[in-house]
Amino acid sequence: MSLLVVGLSHRSAPVSVLERAALSADAQIKLLQDTVAAEPAAEAAVLATCNRIELYADVDKFHAGVAELSTLLAQHSGVGLEELTPYLYVHYEDRAVHHFFSVACGLDSMVVGEGQILGQIKDALATAQELHTAGRLLNDLFQQALRVGKRAHSETGIDRAGQSLVTFGLEQLSSGAPADAWLKGKRALVIGAGSMSSLAAATLARAGVAELVVANRTFDRAERLAALLAEQYGQRPAEPDDVDVLARAVPMESVPDELTRADVVVSCTGATGLVLTADLVAEAVEGRTGAPAVERAADSGSDSDSGSGSVRSGLPPTSVGSEDGCPLDLSAAQGSAVQGSAVQGASGFSVMGEAAVAGMDAATLEQHAAWVDNGTVDRREGRRTPEIDTDAVAALAAAAATLGRVPERRRPEPVADVPRPLPVLSLLDLAMPRDIDAAVHRLLGVRLVDIESLAEASADAPMAADVDQVRRIVSDEVAAFDAAQRAAHITPTVVALRAMAADVVASEIARLDGRLPGLDDKQRGEITQTVRRVVDKLLHAPTVRVKQLAAEPGGAGYADALRTLFDLDAETVAAVSRADDDSRDHNSAALGGLDFGRENFDSNNFESAENRGRA
Repeated sequence: MSLLVVGLSHRSAPVSVLERAALSADAQIKLLQDTVAAEPAAEAAVLATCNRIELYADVDKFHAGVAELSTLLAQHSGVGLEELTPYLYVHYEDRAVHHFFSVACGLDSMVVGEGQILGQIKDALATAQELHTAGRLLNDLFQQALRVGKRAHSETGIDRAGQSLVTFGLEQLSSGAPADAWLKGKRALVIGAGSMSSLAAATLARAGVAELVVANRTFDRAERLAALLAEQYGQRPAEPDDVDVLARAVPMESVPDELTRADVVVSCTGATGLVLTADLVAEAVEGRTGAPAVERAADSGSDSDSGSGSVRSGLPPTSVGSEDGCPLDLSAAQGSAVQGSAVQGASGFSVMGEAAVAGMDAATLEQHAAWVDNGTVDRREGRRTPEIDTDAVAALAAAAATLGRVPERRRPEPVADVPRPLPVLSLLDLAMPRDIDAAVHRLLGVRLVDIESLAEASADAPMAADVDQVRRIVSDEVAAFDAAQRAAHITPTVVALRAMAADVVASEIARLDGRLPGLDDKQRGEITQTVRRVVDKLLHAPTVRVKQLAAEPGGAGYADALRTLFDLDAETVAAVSRADDDSRDHNSAALGGLDFGRENFDSNNFESAENRGRA
């Protein structure tokens, strides 16, 4: 069996595809169950966040595994396989381990170095264990990934360089200004009470917002989060700069009213539909400003319908001319010939329009003059004015001979400068699929930052200085994991060999009792102990050595050799392996009580399995 991962992330797919492919909690459970029921896979785990959807499996066939996992992802995500396939990536065996450890360290995150992924990995493992879809390989892999991630954060400075997605989003809202200074004294609304919403609430409270309101569909959870925030950040300040936050909880039905009071809104729920519609946000803006919300115009040149007509009405047309009327402004021509009264009085010029004559040399222009002289018709009002056109062409020819080109003049159109108010409402949407209607970005006075805009901004973000050191840690840990897996592969065979040796000893002692019935218990015990020591000494060196050899690259064949040399029953070895897996499943339940690097309140102390993983 071998590790296979098939998935898509913000690095391989646009946010619009990730949003459509997002898996609900129920869909993840069904995906896991269907994966282990499929023929190629024996184990399965799903890592689903706002930035990635990855399906990990222990498969016995690579090509069949890729086909089956890709099909299952498409079925449960609701995105057709043909549409999804171009965005999928596949990692196998060592490369799959390397990818997963990089993810655990935050190297593959939208914000390099963020630590929320550790909580999401822990939840993914807990779900797989609860559904009994994680066996020995995935248990070992996920627990090792948690240790690797913790090591990367404790041994390097990637924590200092990396930001949480919340902090990064708030900095985008503040237009590059320090988030703490920008947030201080503002009123904030957090929608949701899961891990990312809790992290957002703690970040806002630490920054010194004046008021923090938590809304959630389950009001009890909102109350618990608000109480924890009040306990940690709501105490009376001992110093002028200390934080003193008023935190309270409200039901979801109160969100429209709270929007009219909030300056900053962070939303991250598990909802499958929109939580804040454009109409709801528009009503909130109207409630704050006392005037109806106005949409931004499509471009800067037409920011407002009012006034634009008056600005443009006095300007000549700027489109390319035609035979029916050329807008060429001959008054721009330089030279005495062009400045004659005949030219100044010309009201039309129909030599194939402005685009046809711009840049012509004098000889070409003279050919056009001859053509005009032979009877070009000015179709305006049916008037034939060859004399005027001929004079105009002659004037242009003279100007071209002097200047080397046909003079032309385009008047720039003045752009109406519509003042734009500062945002009265700043929205941060960290949910996938999105909580806030993307159309709200068109409302004047509203600023929206969502996963899509964060993905664009993060593409230009500098990499952390400690990334190279973390990559070395990942490489070392991948090698250690592979060695441990190769060694573990031979362990059932060694255990089966020692069990067989114990059976032989027991059989021979029983036969000795039949031959020497007069042995007392002390004598029988001494003989039994002696035989066991002999067998142990004979097996010790080869079993230790075979484990060492199996841990090296290419050492997988030693288990087969051992089974062949000692004629071990394959079913006995398999039974030992199954018993070992059951023992690991039982012992791994203790993982839920461990805290992998999340000691700080504002990192993840508010996380819960129900709504964690929205990061």
